[in-house]
This record gives sequence, C-alpha cells and structure tokens, in this order.
Amino acid sequence: MTTDANVERLAHVRLFSNLNARELRLLGKVSNELQVPSGRVLVQEGTSARVLTIVLEGQAVVRRGGRRVAMVGPGQYFGELSLVDRAPRDTTVVADSDMKVLVLGQREFSAVLDAVPALAHKLLQAMAHRLREADAKAISH
Repeated sequence: MTTDANVERLAHVRLFSNLNARELRLLGKVSNELQVPSGRVLVQEGTSARVLTIVLEGQAVVRRGGRRVAMVGPGQYFGELSLVDRAPRDTTVVADSDMKVLVLGQREFSAVLDAVPALAHKLLQAMAHRLREADAKAISH
C-alpha cells in the first residue's frame, strides 16, 4: 500500500488521532501492511516483539496464560507498549481469521520520535488514556 493509504489508516486509530498530517505522514512512511493467515501467532506471551500491530481486516484472539481475554478487530491495535520498552509480551495473539494488518517497528518509530520530539507527548497522552480505561474496566469487574 502507499504511504497515503497508511496515513489514512493511522488517522483512524485512536492512538494516533491527535497527530497532525505531517506526523501521520512520517509514521505512514515507516509502516508496513502485511497479510496474515488464520491461525498464525502474531505475538507469543513471554517473548520479545518490538512492533505495534494495527488490525485492518479480520480478527485475532488475545490470550493470557492460555485463557482468552479479548478479541481485536479492524481499527484496534496491540503492542503499543513494545514501542517504548523491551519487556516481554504479556499476551499471545493469534489470527482468528485471515487478516490484513499494519505494523510499525520500534526502530522506525524511534527514528520518527527523534525527528519530531513533540510527537512523544501526544502519544504518551493517548497511552495514558488507554491505561486509565483499562484500569477502570479492571476495577468494575
């Protein structure tokens, strides 16, 4: 896909919703679209993976300790924390259908942050918002 298509896709992802056109273009240039067959393990709990994955088509099941904890589908993403740390993954994510995903690697992401340091503040705000939502959900269950 073209950078323009990647930019359009990134603009609709909540994590990147407050970025301007230039910032989205920079991220779009370093993002890659991949086809993923049903049954493929996208990330394995306990291993190191340094990519953010955005689901464009299809869905995946998320497991922790072998127990299903969530499903992710179009417009949703996982792995954003791996862009900022090297900690092992705390879930396994497996394609539940054929999928199309957009991936952004840690090295490429870091290069964009070096070029546009203000981008880090916007992304930290979005990540903090997602963490607060997850905390509120955990408390209510």
